[in-house]
Amino acid sequence: MKISYLNDEFFSRLETLALNLRADLAGYFGGKHLVRTYGQTVEFADYREYMLGDDIRRIDWNLFSRFEKYFLKLFTDERQMHARIFLDCSASMGKASPEKAAYAIGVAAALGFLSVHNMDKVSYFLMKNDVAENPFGTIVGKNSFFRAISELEKLDYSEECNISTAVTSCSDTGSNDGLSVIISDFFTDSDWKKAVDYLCYKRRQVVLVQILTPEEEDPVYSGRLNLIDSESGDVSDNRNMKLRITRGMQAAYEEAMRDLKEDIRSYCTSRGADFFSVTTDKPIERVVFGELLKVGII
Repeated sequence: MKISYLNDEFFSRLETLALNLRADLAGYFGGKHLVRTYGQTVEFADYREYMLGDDIRRIDWNLFSRFEKYFLKLFTDERQMHARIFLDCSASMGKASPEKAAYAIGVAAALGFLSVHNMDKVSYFLMKNDVAENPFGTIVGKNSFFRAISELEKLDYSEECNISTAVTSCSDTGSNDGLSVIISDFFTDSDWKKAVDYLCYKRRQVVLVQILTPEEEDPVYSGRLNLIDSESGDVSDNRNMKLRITRGMQAAYEEAMRDLKEDIRSYCTSRGADFFSVTTDKPIERVVFGELLKVGII
């Protein structure tokens, strides 16, 4: 059965929200994000004395009549943000867990909708193996956005994902012009930290979103089991194991999961990035109205 979190009610609830960036943008004019530099909007900001070469049309003649000095009117500047969303399309994200894939697409769609609704741009990069493909190009406007989202719901999840290589080899990561989001379960042997470092070097605001199923967060298995790696594609792969699950193993798994989350969180904090982890049994609105608000993205 196909799972989807996307409907008219979901998107209508997002219309009152907007993405928020902590740093100034170097993007294109025409957006809604105020920056500390001065520009050409109609919102007054300040005055400064006239200097040779300034546009005389911006002189405030009322002030000249009072002080016999030339002063320029300064106005706020607004820039357009470009949100780039990197979506893990490996087998562990959807092959064995359709709900995880649907949840990831829901989060990606929410972020994309907040972008286009507020006159920003968004791009979706689908990560598989060592590449991050951008099949939709740069999306501007809701019509293009909804066409892209309908295609995202048809994604095929297979093989593995090398997050670091996929992100660092991407030719369109942008520089100082918006938000970069990596959506994954982060069950990978690759060094995802290089991806964070690279995006921070490009002066992007970075957010890592970990999506897990309740069984991955807190497995309740017991007895003898055959554990098959969904990304191996080969039943003889040495990552597949036959185990007898004991309480000790369950405790070790819980500790390993806590360590993984803490490692991601502490590394992101050290780089000025944000991180949160959610499970698919939680309402997706909790991510949008709770976690994103908590980290200051909306």
